[in-house]
Amino acid sequence: MRRLFASAAIAAALAIAPLTAKAVDDFTLTIKDHKFSPAELKVPANKRVTITVVNADPTPEEFESDELKVEKIIAGNSKAIVRVGPLKPGRYGFFGEFHEDTAKGVVIAE
Repeated sequence: MRRLFASAAIAAALAIAPLTAKAVDDFTLTIKDHKFSPAELKVPANKRVTITVVNADPTPEEFESDELKVEKIIAGNSKAIVRVGPLKPGRYGFFGEFHEDTAKGVVIAE
């Protein structure tokens, strides 16, 4: 009987795994000490992607990019999800409007 339950548990875990796995079109940017990490984020060209922006600073930041057509305020110690694209191959700059001197980066679609 234990074997039956163990087999059923393994089968259930395998069935759920694809649902919980991170999609290849999901990316994460982290803001820490008013800087983005990674500063260069490579994404696939011609695909819509999701970027989770994690603000690890205690103060708010605004993730902004005219080229990506996105502007989002993210509270301190919080996160936000932005969807961009599909993007043609190229470089798309972004910055943190509240700390433009240090919070800079680029999305590279290739």
